[in-house]
Parts: sequence; structure tokens; C-alpha cells
Amino acid sequence: MSAQNSTPRQLSFDELDSPLRETTFVVVDLETTGSSAGEDAITEIGAVKIRGGEVLGELATLVDPGRSIPPFIVELTGITSAMLIDAPRIERVLPSFLEFARGAVLVAHNAPFDIGFLKAATARCDLPWPPFQTLCTVKLARRVLSREEAPSVKLSALSSLFQVHTQPTHRALDDARATVDVLHALLERVGGLGVHSYAELVDYLPNVSAAQRGKRGLAADLPRTPGVYLFRGPSDEALYVGTAVNLQRRVRGYFTGSETRARMKEMVALATRVDHVECAHGLEASVRELRLLAAHAPPYNRRSKFPRRAWWITLTDEPFPRLSVSRRATPDSLGPFSSRTDAADVAATIAVECRIRTCTKKIRHDRVHGADCPDAVAGGCPAGSAPQSAEQYRSAPQAAVELIRGLDDAALHRLRDRVGELGAAELFESAARVRDRTAALAAALRRGQRLAALAAIDELVAARPREGGGWDLAVVRAGRLASAGVAERGVPPMPVVEMLTAAAETVIDEPSPLRGTTAGEVGLIASWLEQPGVRIVRTSQGYTEPARGAGAWQEWCALARSASA
Repeated sequence: MSAQNSTPRQLSFDELDSPLRETTFVVVDLETTGSSAGEDAITEIGAVKIRGGEVLGELATLVDPGRSIPPFIVELTGITSAMLIDAPRIERVLPSFLEFARGAVLVAHNAPFDIGFLKAATARCDLPWPPFQTLCTVKLARRVLSREEAPSVKLSALSSLFQVHTQPTHRALDDARATVDVLHALLERVGGLGVHSYAELVDYLPNVSAAQRGKRGLAADLPRTPGVYLFRGPSDEALYVGTAVNLQRRVRGYFTGSETRARMKEMVALATRVDHVECAHGLEASVRELRLLAAHAPPYNRRSKFPRRAWWITLTDEPFPRLSVSRRATPDSLGPFSSRTDAADVAATIAVECRIRTCTKKIRHDRVHGADCPDAVAGGCPAGSAPQSAEQYRSAPQAAVELIRGLDDAALHRLRDRVGELGAAELFESAARVRDRTAALAAALRRGQRLAALAAIDELVAARPREGGGWDLAVVRAGRLASAGVAERGVPPMPVVEMLTAAAETVIDEPSPLRGTTAGEVGLIASWLEQPGVRIVRTSQGYTEPARGAGAWQEWCALARSASA
């Protein structure tokens, strides 16, 4: 085995976005005992390391496959079993090859074949397969060359077309050297098309229309930072809003073959520019995306365009209150629900358990309820048929308010007990229906109480550890993200916190469970706060959920969902 090498390391994505002339490639070719990576074995490895058109090193070795070589392979390659008697086994060869190739883009002619054999061999040797970036010269040739110029993209045909220095001979090192010359010729072709980095080469390989690729310039000046991007159309209208960890990389993906959605290709065809907002971290980007969606309602976005069009369960304002489902929320409303049907189902469960009337007639304060209503067991009103004054009826809506606020979960206990009773009586279908109603109610209560608990806090400051050191910081007021920033590694965080707090947005309160913020925004913030490592720096009030709320029912709900599935 012979090899020359230089110090290897794995390339990052940004390094792979550097010019092709600065990218290290290892071109590899294998000879094998057959065509099945799972059943056949490697008999020879040849590899050439190149960068900027120069050869940095070569590796070549025969490999003992531990079996005889089929006659047709001997005829094709000239490698006989006698030649392999003193050759090393693959378990000795692979570590050297992986070290030789580490940190480079792995290239092969018909890469799935060669890389498939190498992966199978590493698995049999209990070695990890490195996260190689790869390139197939067959695929590249078919993308670059027309059928008229290259009817065949076999290595022998391309070697003749490009008049390579080393002709392929079905020996690994010769074929690898021939592939190097073919690769250089193909890279010269794509260079003339504006493809100058490995990342751009990956984007170029899929068959993308010239018009779509021609708009890559819209991403050229975007920063490589977290943020929100907004595609605009010919009349400056907002077409699409999205978030990205790396704005330039994400937006550039819309102009490549990685974007396969017909709807997005149509959007790109209309786009004339891309606006962006840089953000301190992912939470700020997600919140700004929601706000832009609400402000512009872009036609190519499918979600969250109308965040305030939620449904709420609300007690009516009358002497004998009922539960109604509406768009308007009051401080004691339950929600939000995306579906009116789901809200109505939960409202019906609450009405039954809290004995709230479902009849719709108006009843004056000095009159009574119940005289004209059949009992619930007969399909009538949950409040019953016994006459009740407004004062006597008051306990029913009060029980609903206490259930919604998390002050009393007796209704959930009654429902759970009923599930057990029906199951014990072997009324399994009825038990399943009550179980599902209970789980739906508990989930709605938990969602509302979780979001309301955060919205109830006038000001909360939190910090999340950043990868590599430092802190992502957020100032939250009444459930809204009022300010966001970063304390980099080595920077004292508290002065940054004070600066962010002083510059934070002033929030205008509204009389609703979420104090005017949207469920989407407060939900994003709540999820961010629940991530591992997040610390509460300070709060104006305690951050707590009600002790008798639905939070304690999450394990039961998970079991119910599992049973339902």
C-alpha cells in the first residue's frame, strides 16, 4: 500500500461555500468481486487527493477479499487471486483510507457504487462512516453535457471526449486518475455558468430552470445570520414570509433543485426582491415571522396568516348565562381553538359537568329557569327541569369559571371516574367516548391555562445558553416578546439585560385571557422557556400555573391518546 497525505479535517458548510479551487477533493475508485455491496468485497482501492488543480497525494492498494475472484472479474480487471495472497485485509486498509479522505469532498464516477461498497465495508469493520460531502461525476456529466456531445457518460467515453492524461484500465488508481481529469474538465464547464463553490455546485446539479436559477442574485447580499425573509412581487406585495438560521443559505435554496414544491417555484417566478430582518436568535425570528404573517397575509403562506381568528368559549352576559362559541374573548374565556367544532364539543362537555343551561331563550332576572326544559337525561337542558332563580343558578357558571381558571378540577375527576365505571360495566364504547371527551377538555384547559400563566406576567426576563457560550436573552411583557438580544461569550450578561429592558417595547393591555397577544406568539415563548437550560433572570410576578389546573392531567391525557390510537 502506498499513500501520501496532508493534515485532514472535516470541512464545515461555510468552508464548502468557498471557491472550488480552494476545496479539497479525494477522487476514489474501487475494484470489487461483483456488483453487490452487501455480498461482494473490495479487491483494490485507488484514490487521488487534489486541490486547486494540484495533486496533494495518492493512495493505492490491493485488498484481500477473503474469497476467490470470479473469472469474469479477472478478465475485466486483470486482478487474480494469486496477486492478492500477500495483500492486506480490508480492516487494515479502511482506517488509512478514511484518514486520507477525511476533511475532503469524496468524488467517484458512479458514486453510489463505490461509496456503497465503502460504507458496507466500514459497517462490517465496526467503523463509523464520516459525514463526507460527496460528488458523482456521472451525475455531473449528465447535467453539464448534452446527449449530442456525450451519448455515453461512461468513464472511457468521457476520457476520450476530454483527452485525459491517464486512460482508464479497470485498475483502481488509473481509473481514479482518469476521473480526476474528467472532474477538472467538468468543473471548467460549470465555472463558465457562474458555479464557483461546492455549495453552488450542489445547487446546480438538479435540473432547475434558467429563470429560477437566474434569481440567485436576490440572495447575494443577505447576511448569514438568523432572521426573517420576505419575498416581494412586482407590485411590492408580500408573497411569502419565512425564518432562517442562516438567511443567505435558506433563501438561496429557493433558486435550486432542493426546492421541489410547485407552489414555491411559482412564487419565485413572481419575486422581484427579498427583504429581511436580522434577529438576535431563533425565538425573535419566529415571533417576527408570526407578526409579519398577520400584517401581510402573504398568499403563498399556508399557516398562521390570521392569528386572531381563533374561537373562544365564553359565558354570555345575561341573568342566566350560557356558554357560547365566538371570536371575542373575555377574561374568563376558554381557548383559543382553531376549529369552531372542537370548541363547541368542549363547551358541551363543560355544560353537562357544570350544569349550565343549553336552552337559548332569554330569561329575565325575575323569572326562573327549568319549568319548560326536560332534564338532561331525557336529552334536554343540563341545568335540569327543576325551577331555579337567577341566584340559585349562579353556582353553575361559577363552577365553569373555576374549572377554566384552574381553581377546581372536580369536573375532570367526575369524568375520569365515569370512564372507570363504564369500563367496569363492560360498556367499552361508551367509556371510550367519555374518555375522549375528558382528554379533549383537559387538553383545552391545559393549553389555555399554560398560555394565560405566561400572559399574566407584566415583565419576565429569561436567558437561554448559546452553543459555544454566551446567552440568548428575551424580555417578555404580558405574553409578548418586547425585546431580544445576545450576550456573547465572555460578555457580562446583566448589563445587556438592563439595556434590553430599557429599550423594550411598551405593551398595551387588553381584557382577555392572553391580554391581547396572539396564542401563536405566547405559545412560541412558552415553548422556548421550557427548553433545557433556560433560566428566569427576573419576573414581576411568579411564573406559575394553577395548582388544580389541567397541568396535572397531562400524563392521564397521554395515556388516553395512546388508548384511542
